[in-house]
Amino acid sequence: PMNICIVSTFSCSFEDFNAWVEVCREKASSFITDHQLAKVDEHKSMLMLNCIDMDKLEAFLSTPEMLAWDQANDCVDTVYALEQIS
Repeated sequence: PMNICIVSTFSCSFEDFNAWVEVCREKASSFITDHQLAKVDEHKSMLMLNCIDMDKLEAFLSTPEMLAWDQANDCVDTVYALEQIS
C-alpha cells in the first residue's frame, strides 16, 4: 500500500467537489482502502489516500469521465507519494 496526497484546486464549490469525491470513492473502492478529504479553502482541498494499486489509480484518474469533470470544473490535481519518517 502507498499513502498518497492529492492537492486539488477547482472552480466549483468545495461542497460540489466533496460530492464528486464521494462518487469517485465508490468507483475506486477496489484499490483505495481509506481516504480523508480536508478543505483548505472554498476552491482547494487535500485528499489523503491509502492506495493498494497505483496502476489502477493512474488509469482511474485518466478516464474520460474524470478528465471531463476536471475540465468542466477547472480542476488541477497535484499528486504526492508520502513516506513515514521514523
